[in-house]
Amino acid sequence: MQPDPFAHALLPAGEFSKAERAAVYRAIETRRDVRDQFLPDPLPDDLVKRLLGAAHSAPSVGFMQPWNFILIRDPAVREAARAAFSRANDEAVEMFPDESRDLYRSLKLEGIVKAPLSICVTCDPDRAGPVVLGRTHNPRMDAYSTVCAVQNLWLAARAEGVGVGWVSIFRDEDVRGLLGIPDRVEIVAWLCLGYVDRLYGEPELALKGWRQRLGLDALIFQDRWNGR
Repeated sequence: MQPDPFAHALLPAGEFSKAERAAVYRAIETRRDVRDQFLPDPLPDDLVKRLLGAAHSAPSVGFMQPWNFILIRDPAVREAARAAFSRANDEAVEMFPDESRDLYRSLKLEGIVKAPLSICVTCDPDRAGPVVLGRTHNPRMDAYSTVCAVQNLWLAARAEGVGVGWVSIFRDEDVRGLLGIPDRVEIVAWLCLGYVDRLYGEPELALKGWRQRLGLDALIFQDRWNGR
């Protein structure tokens, strides 16, 4: 057996302390999709850089790191994005059954104008070339990797007292044209960020009766689909 030439790069992998573990799980369990609780205070540049650093530390298949982050602070650009959302939202409400539409309309589903910062997270499928380790049989692995970056940013934001809202109701071509995003680059997320001093104790959509959290046990199978 040949010795590992990179053994010198290995570091201890022990578990976190009890307090550190509790902090990680607290960030996960109290993370919320913020729609309306944003404060107007701007986010300091060093804080934004920390959040982007957390996102950039996400795992990526083949270490392709396919993400880019477009920081949007210009009020005119955010207003144009809000208008694009509103058009799509008017279309979306008609897709739901009549009995759900009033509840849908009552939900505040975006904070594009209220939050002081938006970040458009994109995925460049060409970042690592045409053949990527781990993407050879699933071409969506680059987008999945980018979503990991979104989650990293979201959890880091929770630890920093920053709220995040994910806006997904818009026509792709509207945002692509507004931000000058090339056709080959995928738009993964429009995130609204801002300080918050209050968060719902449970997911807002659950509290307001849109949908409830599923029981975990019903989602776990053993060895095969639907295996109990």
